[in-house]
Amino acid sequence: MARPREFDETAAVEKAMHAFWEHGYEATTTQDLCEATGLGRSSVYNTFTSKRALFRRSLAHYTDTQLDKRQALLDGPGTAAERIAAVLDSAIEADLEDRRRGCFVVNTLAELGLPDDEVGAALRGDTDRNLTMFAECVREGVLDGSLRDGLDPAEVAEFLLSTTSGLRVMARRGTSPDSMHAVADIALSAILAR
Repeated sequence: MARPREFDETAAVEKAMHAFWEHGYEATTTQDLCEATGLGRSSVYNTFTSKRALFRRSLAHYTDTQLDKRQALLDGPGTAAERIAAVLDSAIEADLEDRRRGCFVVNTLAELGLPDDEVGAALRGDTDRNLTMFAECVREGVLDGSLRDGLDPAEVAEFLLSTTSGLRVMARRGTSPDSMHAVADIALSAILAR
């Protein structure tokens, strides 16, 4: 008879996520994961089967959490322009809290590219959901008059996702908060109604 698990699997994934986020996939060792999660090597492998599988679960946990936060901001009160500004501000604030860690997704893309496996599928899913959320908000902004008439929602969504990703890279470089806010202001001014 198998022994029941005596740990919180979700909490272990969260802790592993922080280890991968801090060090990257390749540099995170099994020992690092054992120390981060408080689990023994056999528990890590019996539960998650491999380092790659635990990484994929950690990445999925991160993207789900971050996408839900972004969706809440984009569905929040105010004009579409105000909601987009809130997303840019939120990205900067998150970066300031996690100074030099940047974004787990951006870091993973920089390290691994877009692999043809479940990790790549998770990264593509994150991108697709971000683009869909931004495009919908841009459509709303054109209708509510807070964003310029004639904007292509798909193109602006790519611009906004690139801007938020760029802000995350700026944080990793140690860029000042004032400079990051200036970039966000310039990006927003490019799409605001005149």
